[in-house]
Amino acid sequence: MNGQQRSEQNLAAFVSWVAGKTDPDFREMVMRGQLSRQEIARECGFAKSVLLQNPRIKDALRDLEEQLRLRKVLPPLVETSPAEAPEPTTPNPRASADKALMKRLESENAALRAELSLVRGDLERFRLMDDVLCSTGRLPR
Repeated sequence: MNGQQRSEQNLAAFVSWVAGKTDPDFREMVMRGQLSRQEIARECGFAKSVLLQNPRIKDALRDLEEQLRLRKVLPPLVETSPAEAPEPTTPNPRASADKALMKRLESENAALRAELSLVRGDLERFRLMDDVLCSTGRLPR
């Protein structure tokens, strides 16, 4: 399947997804004044980058959000002037340390989960061997 066919398939998935949603469904997906891109991608079955890179889906999503704003499902856009824009804050060293710790703990957690699934597989195999040995009367003492 080439890129253009994949693009058409993704657009069709997005259009059918939009057709299957109601205003209350869209209200549940609102994050920071717009629809959650991650949830849209997950429900449509494609990567989140499709929403940014496919111009037809990007336009369709922008039109959908405009319609939802007109129907008062999404909050109106707030225009900020450059004078009102918040000044950039200095990076917090504690926050960066916390992020590094969080990343390390998440990777450690993923490794432990993988190890746990392997150990559970071994345990099941040994349980089966134990059952066979018990049923045949060849249990070691």
